[in-house]
Amino acid sequence: MASTLDLASGFGAPTEGAWLKLVEKTLKGAGPETLISRTRDGVEIAPLYRDGPAAPVRKTPADPARPWDLRASIRHPDPARANSQILNDLQNGAASVLVKIDPKGLRGVAVGSEEGLSHVLNGVLLDIAPVALNAGYLGPEAADWLAALAKGGPEAPLAFHLDPLTAFAQKGASPGPIESHILHAANTAVRLGRAYPRASLFMASGRIAHEAGGTEAQELAHAMACGLAYARALIRAGATPDQAFGGIVLGLSAGPEYFNTIAKLRAARVLWAKVAAASGADASAPAKIEARSSHRMLTALDPWTNMLRLASAAFGAGVGGADAIALGCFTDALDGEPTDFSRRQARNTQLVLMEEAHIGRVADPAGGTWFLETLTDGMARAAWAKFQAIEAAGGIIAALEAGLVQNEIAQAAAAEIEAVRSKAREILGVTKFRNADTGQLEVETVDGARFAVAAPDPRKPGPDSACTPLKPVRLAEPFEGEA
Repeated sequence: MASTLDLASGFGAPTEGAWLKLVEKTLKGAGPETLISRTRDGVEIAPLYRDGPAAPVRKTPADPARPWDLRASIRHPDPARANSQILNDLQNGAASVLVKIDPKGLRGVAVGSEEGLSHVLNGVLLDIAPVALNAGYLGPEAADWLAALAKGGPEAPLAFHLDPLTAFAQKGASPGPIESHILHAANTAVRLGRAYPRASLFMASGRIAHEAGGTEAQELAHAMACGLAYARALIRAGATPDQAFGGIVLGLSAGPEYFNTIAKLRAARVLWAKVAAASGADASAPAKIEARSSHRMLTALDPWTNMLRLASAAFGAGVGGADAIALGCFTDALDGEPTDFSRRQARNTQLVLMEEAHIGRVADPAGGTWFLETLTDGMARAAWAKFQAIEAAGGIIAALEAGLVQNEIAQAAAAEIEAVRSKAREILGVTKFRNADTGQLEVETVDGARFAVAAPDPRKPGPDSACTPLKPVRLAEPFEGEA
């Protein structure tokens, strides 16, 4: 038998002191503490971790073949084209679809009735392929349409994703009191939940905070505050605490800094368990998380670089333990609908990570890594403080109406844009390695108004609620026109 060659035998055992001397030499006398950085929320990131917490937050191993639900986004205003995209996505790797509904055809599929939704979902097996909805104030009506199309099959994994608070924060107004919209959605959810026990009911999303320029802690706090408001409404409508918290999905963004995405998703599980426990629900029940790629991070200049950002976002969401991931297209910052090629790239990015990189083989890859465990803990603590401030102000509705949430996020967004302007933060293809000759990428130009349809009026009796809207930002936009 051949002898084993010990390549390390000629070297002494490394010591921390020797390592520190090399660091100081490299830094020309400065210590490693000069390498400390901080997140936008002030959470410290050290250059070296000697210890830290070790508490994996996702203990249930994922299916290595399908570690998360690959969710395709559908928003083409033409119902026929939307149906074609759904069938193509499901036949080529997607496990579910997210249908954005807009009867006006401007920001989603032009659907205004059960019959219209049936055309969009024609050929989809609803007892196998989950269908998630994004319908704003029409959420309860759209949920009823989807439930009717499932024909009472109790095993259908429907995702109603009722979320009037995001519509309120986006639009800055609600047709009638926002509290009435939440209660109507909760009554609808409890009724449909009895017929479809596998359905998810509400979407408690923090993405509106992210897209407006918010920090990780602000996004997490917003999601927790919305989730608590929805859980209270569900309990008021007749659900038990366990049913209420079990019927809510947390909606978070996935950005290009994958360590931050990993820690944010892990922190969300810690926070949701704490909120559930304080509300009398089973804190051991795992949170359900849907991650969607950040639109804020995309660039219209040199959009090919968006493929790198989207791959990082999908990696972070997968390693962070998202239950479903909806990845956008690399042309989404351009005016127009994505082509089949762009949609294929969005699917295949996730398929490569699943089936070739195998990043889902471990339940919580970040568990026990001192850096990510410490970052998770720091993000959770920062978010909890902001969540408590929202609750102290009277809850998410009162905080939005008073401008508390918007003012904090506006400050964070301004600081982020200034960081890009001062070169403290670079954007690949825009402020760094700018490529002026990127060519013209193909997108589909569609006049969505041509497909507009009539829809039920979502107005509720009583005065309209109002708040300052959270307007989305795209970090690269102010710099794309610069020479």
